[in-house]
Amino acid sequence: MQWTELIVFSALFLLVTVMGFVAAKWQKGDTLDHLDEWGLGGRKFGSWITWFLVGGDLYTAYTFVAVPALMFGAGATGFFALPYTVILYPIVFLPLVRMWSVSRVHGYVTPADFVKGRYGSHWLALLIAITGIFATMPYIALQLVGLEAVLRSMGLNGSGILGHAPLFVAFVILAVYTYQSGLRAPALIAFVKDILIYIVILVAIVYLPAKFGGWGEIFNDADAKFKATPAPGDGILLNANNQLQYATLALGSALALFIYPHSLTGILASRGRNVIKRNMVALPAYSLVLGLLALLGYVAISAGTKPIVNQATGRPDTNTIVPELFGNNFPSWFAGIAFAAIGIGALVPAAIMSIAAANLWTRNVYKEYLKKNATPAEEAKQAKLASLVVKFGAVAFIVFIDPQFSIDLQLIGGVIILQTLPAVAIALYTRWFHVWGLVAGWFAGMAYGMYLLYLIPSADGSRKHFGSSALALEKLSIFGWNPFEGSKMAIYVGIPALTMNLLVAVAITLIAKKAKVFNGTDQTDPSDYHVDEDSPRVKPVATH
Repeated sequence: MQWTELIVFSALFLLVTVMGFVAAKWQKGDTLDHLDEWGLGGRKFGSWITWFLVGGDLYTAYTFVAVPALMFGAGATGFFALPYTVILYPIVFLPLVRMWSVSRVHGYVTPADFVKGRYGSHWLALLIAITGIFATMPYIALQLVGLEAVLRSMGLNGSGILGHAPLFVAFVILAVYTYQSGLRAPALIAFVKDILIYIVILVAIVYLPAKFGGWGEIFNDADAKFKATPAPGDGILLNANNQLQYATLALGSALALFIYPHSLTGILASRGRNVIKRNMVALPAYSLVLGLLALLGYVAISAGTKPIVNQATGRPDTNTIVPELFGNNFPSWFAGIAFAAIGIGALVPAAIMSIAAANLWTRNVYKEYLKKNATPAEEAKQAKLASLVVKFGAVAFIVFIDPQFSIDLQLIGGVIILQTLPAVAIALYTRWFHVWGLVAGWFAGMAYGMYLLYLIPSADGSRKHFGSSALALEKLSIFGWNPFEGSKMAIYVGIPALTMNLLVAVAITLIAKKAKVFNGTDQTDPSDYHVDEDSPRVKPVATH
C-alpha cells in the first residue's frame, strides 16, 4: 500500500467532494427543480467556466491513461487522438452555435428535443435519445477504468467484488453530490481537475525525459522495443496497412464527439454564441497537452515500466502504465497529486455524462411516453434518479464485464453515435432529408455497423467478435460482394456504417418525396439559428 500517495489522493478527493456539495449554491438560480437549472447549470456559464467544463468533459481520465497505454502497446497508432482533436474544432465551430441558438429559442435541453422540433416526429426523437443513452453508458464505464488504474497503483488491487470496493465508495460520493448539485458540481470541480492535470503534465514532460536521457534516447528505446516484438500495426511510424485506419478513426471520432449528448450538454449550458466561439478557438490548447501526454507511453518503455496484474481478471492491465510510471519515478507526494489529477479527471466527465443521459431519459422517454403532463419539478426529480441509475449501470459494466472489453465497447459506442449525425448535425442546416429516410438510414447504418463490428476479432485472439473498431478492407462486404478482396488495409467501421446510413437515407428520401409522403412539421424558423443571448426571442431560463 502506497500510504503517502493514498493520503494525498484522499485529501484532494475530499476537497472536490466538498466543492461538489457547495456547488449547489454556486451561481444559484431560483430553483434546482428544473432541468434548465439542474441539468444545464442555469444556461449561464461564461467563457472560462465553459472552457474548463467542456475541456473536463472531452479530455477524460480514460484519455489520460488509455492514449499513453496505446502508445506504449502499439506505437504511432495511438497518436490518432491528436489529429482528431485538431480537426474537431473547425468542423463543429458553426454547427454548435446554430444548435445553441435554436435550443435557446425553443427551450431544448437535449439533441433529441431538437430533432423532435425539427421534424415533428417523436419516433425519430426516441431513436436519437436511446442511441445517446446506450452510446454514453460504456463511456462512463471507461472513466471508472481510469480511476481503478490509479487505485491499483496505490495498492488497492483486490480480487473479486471486494477489489472494486474503493470504486463503489468513490461513485457513491459522486452520485450524491451530482444528485444534489447537478451540472454545477462538475463545472466547479473541473477547475481543480484541469489545474492539477496541467501541473502534472508540465512537470512530467520536463522531469521524466531528463531522467531517461532525453527524447532522442526515448524514441530509440521505443523503436527498439517495437522492432524486437514485431506485430501488425506496431511501430513508431505508421505502416501501409494502418494509415487509412488512422485517418478514418481520427475523422470518425471528430464527427462523433459533439453529437454525444454529454458534449452538447456543456455547449447548451453556455451563456451565448460568443462563449462557444471563444471556446472552439481556445480548446485546442488541451490538444497540445494531449500530444505531450501521449508521448509518456514512450517514456514508460524507456523507463522499463510494467503494467500491474489486475487481480480481478488475472491479466496485466495496460491502463496502469501511466500511474505506474508516475508512482515509480516521482516523489511519493507528487505521485499522489498526479493520481488525484487522473482520479478527479474521471469524476468530472462521469458526472456530465450521467446528467446528459438522464436529461435524454427524462425529456424524450419519460415525459414523452410515460407522463406527458409532468411538471418541471417532476422532470428534475426523474432526471436525478435516472442519473443514479446510469452511474451504477456503469459500475456494473466494470464489475461484471472485463474492463478491457469496455474499451472496445466505447469504440463501438462511437460507431453507434455516428448514426445520429444526419438527424442531428445535418438537420441544423437543411431539412432536405425525409423523416422516414432518416429513420431507415439509422436502422441501415446501425445494422451494417454492428455486422462489420461482429466480423472483427480482438488483437489478442481472446474474442472472435466485437474485438475492435478497425476492419480489414478485405472483410468489407456489401451483400456478399467484396470490392477490396485481398487488401489488408484497415478502416474505422464508423465511416462505412455512416456511408450506408446516408445512402439509404437519400434513397428513401427521394422515394418519399416522389410519393409526396408528409414530412412532419418543422417548429423552427430559419432565423432561430442565429439568435444570440440579448435577443427578446430567447426563452427565459426555467420557465417552460
